[in-house]
Amino acid sequence: MKITLKKIAPLLVLIVFILFGFSTKTESTQYKCMIQMTNYSGEGACIIISLLNPNGKYEKTLRVLGDDEKWYHDIHEWWNFHEQKQANIDAITGATIAGGERSINVIEIEPSKIDTGYKLRFETAVEDQEYYKNDIEFELTSQMLQRKVEGHGFIRYIRIMPKK
Repeated sequence: MKITLKKIAPLLVLIVFILFGFSTKTESTQYKCMIQMTNYSGEGACIIISLLNPNGKYEKTLRVLGDDEKWYHDIHEWWNFHEQKQANIDAITGATIAGGERSINVIEIEPSKIDTGYKLRFETAVEDQEYYKNDIEFELTSQMLQRKVEGHGFIRYIRIMPKK
């Protein structure tokens, strides 16, 4: 009995569909992140929100507030990661936030990153002023995602809550 490609092609298509059609996609949960800035004078702050793995290394950029790339190098720690990774951040960028202002943004966090040692880091920099590597940094726990977290630089505080 001779088997031809025409006879087994439908079977191969079915096998490929079964193998890849039901692959699991990592789901993310959306969170509203409200950032309240301190009352400083000067330009708007560039803010980077990053996910750090349990070893404290950058894993992913969640949000970039400041869409002028010429200033990204001022956020030294993140820039070193971003330069190596070369990830496209266009979909997660927005305007800077000036002193005294507040902004609400949506960030996506995979549920598997919560209560497992991962952290969120908020880095800030303002033109001709300071750079704060750890303006805010905290472990991603269920409890922390319900609290107000105080900043140490240009951010007065942030509040994160599930988006409904």
